[in-house]
Amino acid sequence: MLDELERGLVHALHVDGRAPFSRIAEVLGVSTQTVTRRYRRLRAEAGLRVVGLPEQDRTGQAQWVVRLTTTPTASQTLGYALARRPDTSWVKLASGGTEIFAIVHTADDSRLSRSLLLHDIPRTSGITAVSAHLLLHTYLGGPTAWRGRLRTLSDEQQRSLARPPATGHLDQVSLTDGDRALIDALRHDGRAGYAELAAATGWSPATVARRLAELRAAGAVFFDVEIDVAGYGVTAQALLWMAVAPAHLDQVAATLATHDELAVVAATTGATNLLAHALCAGPADLHRYLTRKLGTLDQIRTLETAPVLHTLKAAGHLTPVAARPGLRPART
Repeated sequence: MLDELERGLVHALHVDGRAPFSRIAEVLGVSTQTVTRRYRRLRAEAGLRVVGLPEQDRTGQAQWVVRLTTTPTASQTLGYALARRPDTSWVKLASGGTEIFAIVHTADDSRLSRSLLLHDIPRTSGITAVSAHLLLHTYLGGPTAWRGRLRTLSDEQQRSLARPPATGHLDQVSLTDGDRALIDALRHDGRAGYAELAAATGWSPATVARRLAELRAAGAVFFDVEIDVAGYGVTAQALLWMAVAPAHLDQVAATLATHDELAVVAATTGATNLLAHALCAGPADLHRYLTRKLGTLDQIRTLETAPVLHTLKAAGHLTPVAARPGLRPART
């Protein structure tokens, strides 16, 4: 379990993933050395990592939610094969190890993703069923973090760390090849120094600093935090697939987005048009949530619960260690 200082550090990184440790230390009322030491410990023991990600609505990229039903012997091998691809995120083993969940990121010119959706997956042995759902709208998730991580800092502390709000919310940003290389490097390490990012892009450190500031100001890039949710007392995770009448979808989704048990709420295409990710202290708490909160929403016509066994890949690229099949990250 994370202590109060460690939770404060994670909360601070959610407010600004690239905030200097000296500023975080000042807000938390400890030394810079203490923050640095705790950060390194959490990276080593709890999988803590800051990752930079493109904001899909601003950059014109689409996301597909893919469900693969597999034979039990094939699920882990197939899951890691998906996790190693650069165009996937949130690869999870679910439903007793017979289902793989993944998000595939596509663009108009993304041959890699088209190959995955139309060619590679249907031809892979061990897969018995495939469904793909276009993610239409995110009500909770992405730049909006799970509330379970955001209960430590006071409003004043958060204001001390917060950056100016993004501008140009209605405009899309056309990413250049250099921008894509920059974001790709940030998906490995959102706190990478400007010299390291310059090496990845071929730009000068000054150009990297300026362009990253521009992308953040435009809302085209945000920073997420990955960490093992067991440190917050979570031992039961589940993907919830719901069918809601279109006339009630927006109302139900907005209500679910206020539930502390949920880390993601998103509208999708398909027979089940609402997807959520639940994080609970245990099976009994998950049962109470399903029956006493979701069960009160009559607009939900059907509900399928798929328990999550392991998260093989979160939002960022796999690290070399996490890519080895014997090691399984356990993040939200």
